[in-house]
Amino acid sequence: MSITAPDDTRLPERRGPAGPLSGLRVLDLSAYIAGPYGCSLLADQGAEVIKIEPPAGDNLRKYPSTLEAESRAFIGVNRSKLGTVLDLKNPEDLAALMELVRGADVLVHNFRPSVPPRLGIAYEQLKAVNPRLIYCAVTGYGETGPLREKAGYDQVLQTMTGMCALQGKRGEPPEIIYGSVVDYYAAALVAAGVASALYEREKSGEGQFVGVSLLRSALTMQSARMVWAEGEPKDVGRDMRSGGITGIHPTREGHIYISANTPHFWQALCAKVGLAELAADARYDSVRKRAQHAAEIVPKLRAALAGRTALEWEEIFGEEVPCSAARTVEDMFDNEQVLAEDMVANIPHPTLGSYRGFTRPVRFGRTPGPEPFAAPTLGQHTAAVLAKRRAGD
Repeated sequence: MSITAPDDTRLPERRGPAGPLSGLRVLDLSAYIAGPYGCSLLADQGAEVIKIEPPAGDNLRKYPSTLEAESRAFIGVNRSKLGTVLDLKNPEDLAALMELVRGADVLVHNFRPSVPPRLGIAYEQLKAVNPRLIYCAVTGYGETGPLREKAGYDQVLQTMTGMCALQGKRGEPPEIIYGSVVDYYAAALVAAGVASALYEREKSGEGQFVGVSLLRSALTMQSARMVWAEGEPKDVGRDMRSGGITGIHPTREGHIYISANTPHFWQALCAKVGLAELAADARYDSVRKRAQHAAEIVPKLRAALAGRTALEWEEIFGEEVPCSAARTVEDMFDNEQVLAEDMVANIPHPTLGSYRGFTRPVRFGRTPGPEPFAAPTLGQHTAAVLAKRRAGD
């Protein structure tokens, strides 16, 4: 897909079909990943998203990047937004924000709970300006409790909530899960929570407060582990991994992930690697039994896998054994399945020329949504956005 570059002298047009949120206006005052990417998900569905940054810009712009002029992280999480700069400590700029709030449907920020009242943008204050406003606050730990004012970051919450302890191998130090998984899941909760509040507003006519926190995100991701049955010890094993058979294994060249949890897949795996006798052994005829006897099974499995490369095994297993050769993210730009699903677009950018990037996280049959455009440079659309609001649009 090739996208027409926006003209810096005017607001970019949303080209292509309408999305399910077309016609809605979102004010994105958030920074880093969770709030901004949640707003990008709304933009993907057709909403007009106005990113409002302080004069120094979103701190994500300053993160290390192998791109000379831009931050790869900022570009990746801020697509399809109009970029504006407002200093909310300046009365004139705060008044400009209030004008935008009057015509907005959604506002998202990630300030600590004590900051919005000081700035004059707490929910109750903005509700008086626009009773239909959906107000989404993204915090580290929530609006109440002893940690409410503590700065929250993805890997801090991973470490706090046990994700790192369970990620590490038994007897070894905890391990971080790289890729900002808590942030990105929180972004999905932002989009889902806002969409639900918009649906409810259609019935009640009123906006409401929506709270998303990284703590909630981290624990939501572990719902299957957050079960403590009556009468059982608190430190009961909660590792959801199903044993050493399902997992990543070395091959003659490269590594392959294999999932063999069902009887069908276990039998197919054994047949494909030439270990049919394991499938016939009653000691291994369930996931639990295979996990208990992993020390006996895994060496035999890996000896068999050593005979071919990961890509060869992937071809041999086909659709009969769920698997994948370990690839890099760079491989995804030209992956046949990714391209077939229209997940990558060529997007013009005012300083980079263009870049290939991810798009279309959700598919809609009747309202697929407009084409994406590049994340804005700092303050790129400030004058045009404010002029449009003064004109009453």
